[in-house]
Amino acid sequence: MRTVTYFFIFLNLSLAVFEEPAVYPLPFLVTSMVEVLCLLVFFGRLTHFAKVTFRNVFWKDTKNICIMVAILLSLTDLAIYGILRIYNVSSIRWSRIVRPIFLINFAESRQIRRAFRSIRNTLPEITYVFLLFMFSLLMFSLMALKLFGERNLQTAEGMPYFKNYLEIVFDLYVLVTTANSPDVMMPAFDFSSWYALFFIAFVIVNTYIFMSLFLAVVYNNYKKHLKVMFGEGGL
Repeated sequence: MRTVTYFFIFLNLSLAVFEEPAVYPLPFLVTSMVEVLCLLVFFGRLTHFAKVTFRNVFWKDTKNICIMVAILLSLTDLAIYGILRIYNVSSIRWSRIVRPIFLINFAESRQIRRAFRSIRNTLPEITYVFLLFMFSLLMFSLMALKLFGERNLQTAEGMPYFKNYLEIVFDLYVLVTTANSPDVMMPAFDFSSWYALFFIAFVIVNTYIFMSLFLAVVYNNYKKHLKVMFGEGGL
């Protein structure tokens, strides 16, 4: 039963690859029939679970309610989308965002729920580290605006270099991942090699120190909550 449930959950999630806008588009009739089949399997699994569970226990479990609501929303969206498609009215499948609910809320997904709840419980505790990181990013962006904004520098494409504060924040945020390194610093380096010290300091503080600290806080808190949940044995 677990294998069958996981198979149809994976099949349901995979429909996003074939539905418009799609990577490999398939006719709407094909994807809709597959989705209806998946929803029928989910409903059958839920019905089977209701028959082997006390009624008051079944209706008090929010996981079962979430699955029912997700099935109803998916069928409603599918019907509305099909009717609008008949009349050539452009629309989108908004119910795609509820499909992961099936992955989380079925009884077979206990380990996934544990991981999900650990992530949810970890997020508030890493807020302070994230705020410190954003403060550092905003301060470095302000320094970059003052250092380079008035020197009329240009990028290799001839665009103004570090003139707009929000664009600076975005460029330096990308630099934390080193995805735009060293391109983002070359106009300043070509103007004066001493400006490389600014970017070196930025990378040391934000990429090596803050990202390591952020990872350590996330890992420790996630591990702590996961141990607590395994100790309780519930979910």
